Amino acid sequence: MKIELTASDGHRFSAWRAGPAEATKALVVVQEIFGVNRHMRHVCEGFANQGFAVVSPALFDRAERDAELGYEQADVQRGLALRKQISDEQVMLDIEAAAAALPAGAARGIIGYCWGGSIAWWGATRSRSFKAAVGYYGGGIAASRAEKPNCPVQLHFGAEDKGIPLTDVEAIRAAQPGVEIHVYPGAGHGFSCEERSSYSPTDAILAEQRSLAFLAKHLG
Repeated sequence: MKIELTASDGHRFSAWRAGPAEATKALVVVQEIFGVNRHMRHVCEGFANQGFAVVSPALFDRAERDAELGYEQADVQRGLALRKQISDEQVMLDIEAAAAALPAGAARGIIGYCWGGSIAWWGATRSRSFKAAVGYYGGGIAASRAEKPNCPVQLHFGAEDKGIPLTDVEAIRAAQPGVEIHVYPGAGHGFSCEERSSYSPTDAILAEQRSLAFLAKHLG
């Protein structure tokens, strides 16, 4: 269901909530550069079915309310344009508000995809709200790889991702030997999204299994 949250700077924004209110484990699910669209709601419902309470903040609301994009090239360009209007600091204010909206007492984690993959990394390094963080193909992680995580982190990358060269992945691995990193041979960017042409069901299932096992280990 759609809810409204307020960040500490007074910004009001929407979010998608799913899962049991009495859950003992909870997730902030962070969008790609396409908004909290049908795919992201599908991801949220998937985690809800696994027993997580979930909140997915509409980060684009700071630039354009209720922006939901598809996966054509024009959508990519529009998403990138919206992202440029939002500072990293504003993003983290909204992430903290989403974390605060999760059930009190639940063990909290963060998981993100694409742009959200980078934000999930920041959730580990720039916040103390989470006990675990999982990032999928976050293009901004390499640039901030020297930041110190405050919780366990698991990262997923496609070996054929045109936007994230394997040299970036290896740089992250070298800078963060304690971070669990998985690379999927033959997979491209967005391999876990069923609405993208790059969708790889086999890799998506394996990555999800690894993510759920990681979250179970650290969130219970």
